[in-house]
Amino acid sequence: MAVMTYRDALNAALREEMVRDPDVFLMGEEVAEYDGAYKVSKGLLDEFGEQRVVDSPISELGFAGLGVGAAMAGLRPVIEFMTFNFAFLALDQVINNAAKLHYMSEGQFRVPIVFRGPTGAALQLSAQHSQACETYYTHAPGCKVVTPGTPADAKGLLKASIRDDDPVAFMEGELLYNLKGEVPDDDDFIIPLGVADLKREGSDISIITHGKMIHVALQAAAKLEKDGIEADVLDLRTIRPLDMDAILTTVAKTNRVVYVEEGWPYAGTGAQIVSMIQEEAFDHLDAPIRRVMQADIPMPYAKNLENLAKPNADRVVEACNQVLYR
Repeated sequence: MAVMTYRDALNAALREEMVRDPDVFLMGEEVAEYDGAYKVSKGLLDEFGEQRVVDSPISELGFAGLGVGAAMAGLRPVIEFMTFNFAFLALDQVINNAAKLHYMSEGQFRVPIVFRGPTGAALQLSAQHSQACETYYTHAPGCKVVTPGTPADAKGLLKASIRDDDPVAFMEGELLYNLKGEVPDDDDFIIPLGVADLKREGSDISIITHGKMIHVALQAAAKLEKDGIEADVLDLRTIRPLDMDAILTTVAKTNRVVYVEEGWPYAGTGAQIVSMIQEEAFDHLDAPIRRVMQADIPMPYAKNLENLAKPNADRVVEACNQVLYR
């Protein structure tokens, strides 16, 4: 095991996959000369050259489309969006082309492409740069959605995403890039898509989440433990495909659920998952499921209001106490 940052784990995954497969290349704004806006691609231009680490113009729709075409022709592009907030400009290429071409061509084309970059709120970036974008991509059949919350998950899931034959939206936590953690040294370390991870084991309540909210959930679980409450904390890691077996297992064990999500509550990813739990595990539930989400407003710029809008451990603890009738 090596201790490295989330950023360095992503960099290692890119480097290892580019060494392993000459068809893998990276393209996006500032990924080459500047080493990436968040330094995820540091050193890759020097190692692999400008044919495989490509700076693009400021045109998300354009370079996403170029990537889709390259994937159809047999390459494995990794397209970096400086932030998924900017990727709204490329949704036509991701949703109307990448996600549908395998189906619409009757299997004649595969589109092995990864769209990656940060999502969600950072610190005082205001409404247009603070959106959790997962739900926009989970809604479209044909696109897989990956949300790693730890350095090890970041490396293993990115390598799996690059090797996958379908389009993958790989969404990184903007505030996680400096997070340190243990990461296996193995160059072939892979975490399969669609497999959740139980980050903490308990018997009283299940806290289910994805992405950087895993850290909020773990903080809440630590606070609950001081009151004698043991929480299962399930990190979905990928939200399409979804590890429904892991969800049903934790629900059957604890009989009470809180779902934590960074995005907005209306029609969010959590709403879908709660609906599936209600349909498939209703008899296991001893209380209504609660969701802890971002406030249903555009993210404020003012620091005090931004803090109020974001999910936090205290709000998760409050929701758990409500579900436990405490």
